[in-house]
Parts: sequence; C-alpha cells; structure tokens
Amino acid sequence: MEPLTWDNAEEIAELLNDVYPDVDPLYDVHFDELVDWVVKLDEFAGDPDEASEVQLEAIQLAWNDLK
Repeated sequence: MEPLTWDNAEEIAELLNDVYPDVDPLYDVHFDELVDWVVKLDEFAGDPDEASEVQLEAIQLAWNDLK
C-alpha cells in the first residue's frame, strides 16, 4: 500500500473504522481530534498542517458510510 495523504478519504476511513470501531464519526469526533487520529495511522504520510475542512469532512462521511 502506498502512503496515504489527506486525499485518500475512503482508505483513511477504513483504517479509522478498524482502530475505532465504536466511534460515531459524525458526533464523537471533532476535527482537531480527527487530525490527530489520522496522523497516528502508520499508513499515513501527509502533513497534519495541510488538512482542509473539506478533506476532513470527506473522511468523516466515508467513515460514517462504513457504519
């Protein structure tokens, strides 16, 4: 697997769902916390300061679709 960046919303969502299966991404996670969780993923190689609101929303929605 190639390293993930903020543009890989679906892949990031799948990994977050594996790590945090009981979390409701729309109600339990704020964007600052989401950035922290994504950056901690071994597969992630993006810059934490480059996350946009649009990209974070895409991750949240993709994660929610897995529920």
